[in-house]
Amino acid sequence: MAAISDTAAAGRTVPDAIAEVPMWYHSIEVAPGVVTPGMFDLRPIVDRLPWPEVRGKRVLDVGTYDGFLAFELERRGAAEVVATDIPSHEQWDWEVGKSSDGPQFLRHVAGPTTSIGFRVAHELRGSSVRLQHINVYDLSPETVGKFDVVVCGTLLLHLRDPLRALAAIRSVCGGEFLCTNQVELILSALHPRQALSRLDGTSGLTQWWLPNAAGHRQMLRAAGFEIVRDSGLYSVRFGPAHRPPSRTEPRSLLRSLAQRALTGAEGVPHCAVLARPTH
Repeated sequence: MAAISDTAAAGRTVPDAIAEVPMWYHSIEVAPGVVTPGMFDLRPIVDRLPWPEVRGKRVLDVGTYDGFLAFELERRGAAEVVATDIPSHEQWDWEVGKSSDGPQFLRHVAGPTTSIGFRVAHELRGSSVRLQHINVYDLSPETVGKFDVVVCGTLLLHLRDPLRALAAIRSVCGGEFLCTNQVELILSALHPRQALSRLDGTSGLTQWWLPNAAGHRQMLRAAGFEIVRDSGLYSVRFGPAHRPPSRTEPRSLLRSLAQRALTGAEGVPHCAVLARPTH
């Protein structure tokens, strides 16, 4: 990759560039055999997602963070990839009482902005993805244009108003929408056809609405999308930067066994849905 040569010319190696990022959210292959130490590793499940055809199309990745899905869209042959994310930690939908110490904590562990990992991965991969800083709530044809395909990965649970966000996404989606989200595993298993959601907002995890798989599909319908197909349940595996989950309590062990049985792996339970705007 030309960008790796540029990195070397700038006096730093690929490992040096990776080490510049205080916290990697995604495990991303930035050079042959070189993978960033992410909190989460999407590589084992990426082919399980219900991808639309993106070759030759203009596509948008909403809430890109380090850019894993944006770079995957580029790899799959999209003609143009735009990746969006918030410009600062202050723009998270913080829980009550966390709006000052929350951003301060993230600046300490993840760096001063939300885009450090994206910029390093972009350079090392020699990518042409264009990053635009904008809140999901502010997406519109006037701010970003229209796209053939829109992708949004594991963002809705972090939003106080996911339906407002989905309405904004719908306004810029001219074709198909691939939406992945964390889901409540037990509610998904016990109530596969009933749309349910658990409200958090107080745990300190900056998580708000956590639906079951049926609830995830219903959120899309309520926002004006029709379901094309979904992935079924799967787990996003923890990367090397994530603290290993505890296995000392019987309840934790039982939860781990149930998750393996229902999703095929340990990690964070998810469901991905391919949808299109209704007309």
